[in-house]
Amino acid sequence: MAEASPRTETSTDDTDENLMLEPGNAALAVVSDSSDRSRDKNGDQKTMRRLAQNREAARKSRLRKKAYVQQLENSRLKLTQLEQELQRARQQGIFISSSADQSHSMSGNGALAFDTEYARWLEEHNRQVNELRAAVNARAGDTELRSVVEKIMSHYDDIFKQKGNAAKADVFHVLSGMWKTPAERCFLWLGGFRPSELLKLEPLTEQQLSGICNLQQSSQQAEDALSQGMEALQQSLAETLAGSIGSSGSGSTGNVANYMGQMAMAMGKLGTLENFLRQADNLRQQTLQQMQRILTTRQSARALLVISDYSSRLRALSSLWLARPKE
Repeated sequence: MAEASPRTETSTDDTDENLMLEPGNAALAVVSDSSDRSRDKNGDQKTMRRLAQNREAARKSRLRKKAYVQQLENSRLKLTQLEQELQRARQQGIFISSSADQSHSMSGNGALAFDTEYARWLEEHNRQVNELRAAVNARAGDTELRSVVEKIMSHYDDIFKQKGNAAKADVFHVLSGMWKTPAERCFLWLGGFRPSELLKLEPLTEQQLSGICNLQQSSQQAEDALSQGMEALQQSLAETLAGSIGSSGSGSTGNVANYMGQMAMAMGKLGTLENFLRQADNLRQQTLQQMQRILTTRQSARALLVISDYSSRLRALSSLWLARPKE
């Protein structure tokens, strides 16, 4: 048998050690370790960038929130300042509030006088509503509640009278709702609220439910009739004005007379706007009165609170919208 060669007796451990000591393998180990460190470094850089971006986004969010809060505070201060100025003006007698002189004051600047009167009306209305809310929360008796409810109902009558006087001076101002906030104007119907919208009330007895349903149906029918009348008036007025444009192209005496006649017709049609506003306010007033007759005193109190809260939220919505951050 042939003797085993010394080379074949080389230990496996020696072979492994030699392989590890070979220059090529050592270089591979160094490259692999460097690649791992590079990946770790890149991962750390991405994490740091994300963290920096998150911090910057949070900082900007805090700044926007701070600016928004500051705008709300500025709006509140401006509103308070305006109310104080109005109060000082009333104390100095700049605006005449007595019913005897109201029509006279309207002739000078009807819109300004009505806006001032409405601001005063709203201030008193809010005070009465707070009084009613306190009585309801304190579970006051029907006699006390009835007294406050009647006071608020009478106060509603006052604003309808004021609107009637204002319409005689400037019906466009009243119908357009420029005396209200922008959000309120979005839901305006003929210078005020839709009567049928008042009748979404709490659970009622069967008899009350029947009465409210009938009242809601009659209110909607009256609203539709008035709305259709306004549309017909606007269409008729547009046709009259379009005809006057066609007749004003020539300077002849006949055309001038025709133009003046058509403009006189347009003015006559505009005069019916005041009548539409008066009918709409009468419908609002009658709906409130009928609602009070159908409901109990406590139910009427809660209904008036709901109506007031709805209007208050619309006014608050206008303030928040105007004070929002504008990016």
